[in-house]
Amino acid sequence: MVNFRIGDKAVYPAHGVAEVVGVETRNISGASHTFYILKILDTGMKIMVPTRNADTVGLRAVINSSEVSEVYDILRSKEISVEGQTWNRRHREYMEKIKTGSVFEIAEVLRDLSLLKGDKDLSFGERKMLDTARMLLVKELAVAKKTKEQKIEKELDSIFAA
Repeated sequence: MVNFRIGDKAVYPAHGVAEVVGVETRNISGASHTFYILKILDTGMKIMVPTRNADTVGLRAVINSSEVSEVYDILRSKEISVEGQTWNRRHREYMEKIKTGSVFEIAEVLRDLSLLKGDKDLSFGERKMLDTARMLLVKELAVAKKTKEQKIEKELDSIFAA
């Protein structure tokens, strides 16, 4: 279990990188509960997560440098993980991967949809999912590498331009 402090960056599944802007204790039904107050960097949305449920909801620390290179390896791989399935089954599997909050699963979704896009037109839902996966990945990689999001976007463009 990771203990976050105010100012730490954390990843909340399906919403992306957030900053811990507070840790508050509240009385609910006569019991005292402590919450992380998270501000999602992309949207500014605030979320309260009970500290004891942080692991259960998938709240995790931003990836480290060795995990960053693992993400790039996944992105450079040309192997599609859910090939040959109907679009709705693919859509369901990709949504599950995004919901896990795992940066590696999200990288697979981005890679798969980017490769599929080269072969055929993506459905509206798949294009939206591609954008979501890309946004989540760009944010986390930028924070992990302590660089600008534009630089990460250029790196991703060069990977998928080949």
